Amino acid sequence: MLRILQVASLSGDVQVVAWSGDTPRVVNGVSSTYELAQKAIAAGLSLAQQIEALGLGDEVDLDVAAQSGRLGLPVSHPDPAHFIVAGTGLTHLGSADGRDKMHKAAQSEEKPTDSMRMFLMGVEGGKPKDGEVGAQPEWFYKGNGTQLRATGEDLVSPSFALDGGEEPELAAIYLIGPDGTPFRLGFCLSNEFSDHVTEKGNYLWLAHSKLRQAALGPELLVGELPDHVEGTSRIRRGDEVIFEKPFLSGEANMSHSIANLEYHNFKYDLFRQPGDLHVHFFGTATLSVSHGIKTEAGDVFEIDAAPFKLPLVNRLAVAAETTVAIKAL
Repeated sequence: MLRILQVASLSGDVQVVAWSGDTPRVVNGVSSTYELAQKAIAAGLSLAQQIEALGLGDEVDLDVAAQSGRLGLPVSHPDPAHFIVAGTGLTHLGSADGRDKMHKAAQSEEKPTDSMRMFLMGVEGGKPKDGEVGAQPEWFYKGNGTQLRATGEDLVSPSFALDGGEEPELAAIYLIGPDGTPFRLGFCLSNEFSDHVTEKGNYLWLAHSKLRQAALGPELLVGELPDHVEGTSRIRRGDEVIFEKPFLSGEANMSHSIANLEYHNFKYDLFRQPGDLHVHFFGTATLSVSHGIKTEAGDVFEIDAAPFKLPLVNRLAVAAETTVAIKAL
């Protein structure tokens, strides 16, 4: 499998690294994954073909790079405002359980919650036949590229947040070509960090609860995603592991096909603006908050899953309180 990474050199310059065998090497002639993808689109080549055309240079020791904090996001945009961060929820088999319990507390009648109804729509119509349009998933917006954090960086919860909880899942990265075509660059591990206590207070606060930072693993896995992906999500508090559970992804464990989720995101003209990057989170069924875990500043989130070789590790921090003053012009 071809993996693409962005790694800072000892001098601080960004290097694009290709890793398809035992030895990761620098890709010649490009200074970002974004530039590499643009060249591939312009030449009508795949990412693998474009890398072959450019050639490979020096070896890179990823263990040393990780220890020295030089593993970056797998892709970045020169203008982070043009990197759209969004996702879909209730997409995985079993993903409705925690959300359903959360929202039943907010309604008095014994009837299916909106979460359960949305989940069942996906089970019944989330994997349409070729040429057909499937059920719409739940969709949410998280912000732009300024919200994204690399492995080793802190995930900072706002001072007003009621919770800072992990969401271990897979995400895909897309670049919009000159004619508006979305090109999927690959898949990465992710932590779609959210405020589940705010969401629990009222389902209509879901939009607020999602406006948080998120972390992306260092590897961009190029090509098709395996049908079954199994990993582990854990939380460390000091020397103690306070939470550790498996999480599943891949279409064999999903109520929607990836193609259906992609269609319902990119059917909007707004999301097909040439040159824009997108990261799309595909959802999860594993949440520590569903097991009674209340995270604290200093907790460390660890997410790993085959076929990815490198983990995603981030520490929880809480921002200092700030005052926002509105001025009339």
